[in-house]
Amino acid sequence: MTRAKTGSLRGNPSVTFHGAARTVTGSRYLLRSDRARVLVDCGLFQGGEDMRARNREDPGFDPRSLDAVVLTHAHVDHAGYLPRLCASGYSGPVLCTPGTRSLLGILLRDGAHLQEEEVRRAARRGRARRPLYTRADVETALALLQPRPFHAPFDVALGMSARFARAGHILGAASVAVRVEDRSINFTGDVGRPQDPVMVSPEPLWEADYLVTESTYGDRLHPDSSVFDVLERIVVETAARGGSVLVPAFAVGRAQHLMHLLAELRAEGRVPELPTFLDSPMAIDATHVFCDHLADHRLSPEQCRAACGVARYTRTVAESRAINETTGPKVVISASGMATGGRVLHHLRRMLPDYRNTVLFAGFQAPGTRGHALVHGAAAVDIHGRSVQVRARVESLGGLSAHGDYAEMLAWLAESDLSPRRVFVTHGEGEAADAFGRRLQEAFGWEVEVPSAGSCWALD
Repeated sequence: MTRAKTGSLRGNPSVTFHGAARTVTGSRYLLRSDRARVLVDCGLFQGGEDMRARNREDPGFDPRSLDAVVLTHAHVDHAGYLPRLCASGYSGPVLCTPGTRSLLGILLRDGAHLQEEEVRRAARRGRARRPLYTRADVETALALLQPRPFHAPFDVALGMSARFARAGHILGAASVAVRVEDRSINFTGDVGRPQDPVMVSPEPLWEADYLVTESTYGDRLHPDSSVFDVLERIVVETAARGGSVLVPAFAVGRAQHLMHLLAELRAEGRVPELPTFLDSPMAIDATHVFCDHLADHRLSPEQCRAACGVARYTRTVAESRAINETTGPKVVISASGMATGGRVLHHLRRMLPDYRNTVLFAGFQAPGTRGHALVHGAAAVDIHGRSVQVRARVESLGGLSAHGDYAEMLAWLAESDLSPRRVFVTHGEGEAADAFGRRLQEAFGWEVEVPSAGSCWALD
């Protein structure tokens, strides 16, 4: 195999890593052959200001030159750059699963709303700022979505075809196997857990010449404790102190999982029936979609209805503010999951200084985010330009992660019975990606690379 840092590699198909290289965000992989150029995933960079600034830089390729985009799933670090891509001239097909199409309408429109809020906040501070993309760009992007079913092969571009396998993780999440001329390459996307309480198990991968795998938890194992037991303890102990539980939850996936857990715990009489609020319009919309895609998860229609009924939905700003007027213990589930924006910031400002409260994180916290600072013991965090003291308890519900840990990933790959020529480890922070790469070499004897941003590899 031959590698070049920039430019195309004549004579062989190639893959270039324009994102998710030694970081967990910004997944963008460019497949090129003599006849086609296809982008697999189109994600935003998330995290601190330096990381987010990369979304405004040249992506490293001309969007107008692309023949197609293929998405593994709807999370913004895999699909949130799509409106920006369209604003830069892309007008081809965007191929995805039906569940991904359903969620993208929610996620991308919410992203445009957050962009507008950011511009308004900057203006109040005397700084001129243009949105990364507009609502019109979102509608342009949504019009390009072309759903494809799981398992059935479909054409992508000249000389390229693909098919989706279920990856668990969230609704519609897929691993994608791409045929490029006479080579094949698998992209795992984000891989769920085999015994997830809600999502289906990830399906084995098809054999391929090359593999691009995520490594979010490449250096960690999830706790063995039951998520039901941990959530029960946190709710009961917090209520006994007279406090409330605030969950900064990812609107797609984690919010619905938490509502299911609470519904089950209530039905068994294990937690008090505290006032519970789902304070995220996006999470509310995603919850309705959840019950429309029963094949993507384990819940029965009855369990879906129970989960949907566990919380009071607060769509408007006035309803959100009114939550603070509710006296006594309560549970508030609000986005965003890494506390980088959205309504959860207003709740954090109010609840963090009170020792009786608990802030419960239920997913991976990228470096540079408030969530990362809080779970690592920050004494204070900046919110809306103010320093907020942290006196509330901060806990993590690690067992509810949507990603498999390294042992689960290794078992899944062993079940897939692969023999790739080379494996590329992506979508993990540097230490996690390096550790997972070493584990792959030890477990399977594979030739492994942890690519750097912008590196281009021939698929020879």
